[in-house]
Amino acid sequence: MKIITPDLINGILESVAGLFIALSCWRLFKDKKVRGVSVIHVFFFALWGFWNLYYYPHLGQYLSFWGGVLVVTINTFWVGQMLYYGRG
Repeated sequence: MKIITPDLINGILESVAGLFIALSCWRLFKDKKVRGVSVIHVFFFALWGFWNLYYYPHLGQYLSFWGGVLVVTINTFWVGQMLYYGRG
């Protein structure tokens, strides 16, 4: 049994990506202004993340799936923040 698998590596990368995206959410919360990034790009990557939530289990990659849940959750929250703060 392998300890380090492609699923483990991808799951870790997905999880770390979620934490980095959370930093963008925190920055937006503090600034209350959308600057330097388009909601279209964030929405696209959120949409891609939703696809991954279907795709990873199809491949049997459950660690990647749970990392993807983190990415999708935070990216979706970030889109919501961008729409909220960008309306002003």
